[in-house]
Amino acid sequence: MVAEVADGLEAVEAARRLQPDVVLMDIRMPGVDGLEATRRLGEGNTATRVLILTTFGLNEYVYEALRAGASGFLLKDSPAEDLLAAVRVVARGDALLDPSVTRAVIEEFSRKPPRRNHLAQRLERLTARELEILQALARGRSNAEIAAEFVVSDGTVKTHVAHVLQKLGLRDRVQAVIFAYESGLVEVGVVESNMETARGRPSR
Repeated sequence: MVAEVADGLEAVEAARRLQPDVVLMDIRMPGVDGLEATRRLGEGNTATRVLILTTFGLNEYVYEALRAGASGFLLKDSPAEDLLAAVRVVARGDALLDPSVTRAVIEEFSRKPPRRNHLAQRLERLTARELEILQALARGRSNAEIAAEFVVSDGTVKTHVAHVLQKLGLRDRVQAVIFAYESGLVEVGVVESNMETARGRPSR
């Protein structure tokens, strides 16, 4: 650990000064809360990634934090080993969604007013295959699962994912999932159905 702070403003200042790989961000803090602090870090174009620590009662805030640029979230009462694993996942550039609250966050997506016209125009930047990759990401598929589905190598999938993120100006897979829903590319019911199916398959 490189720093510990008392509120969101101190978190932003410390992150900009120390440039840590990962910030563990609580949402409820005095002064500048974790949501605004996450947004400010995102606007600062910093390489630091934010992992939100949350409780079951704060799903709406988690949704907004992910839109603000957080790379994932984890429940506060998660075991220490899960927390360490989550930090490593986020630090290497991947995104993390705790399965215990993912459904509630997706339900929160469905209550938000759509912004489809504006976002749908950005989808035109993608090739047909890149659109398919984005849909697969929104279904919660891993790179290995996507590679098997399209009969390509893991390296090819990583290249497609990188192109999707670059063309849409997105930071990571979490942002891609949010974009896929808000643009109307996927529907909430479809995502939930596929996530239930994915839970029945062994992870790769």
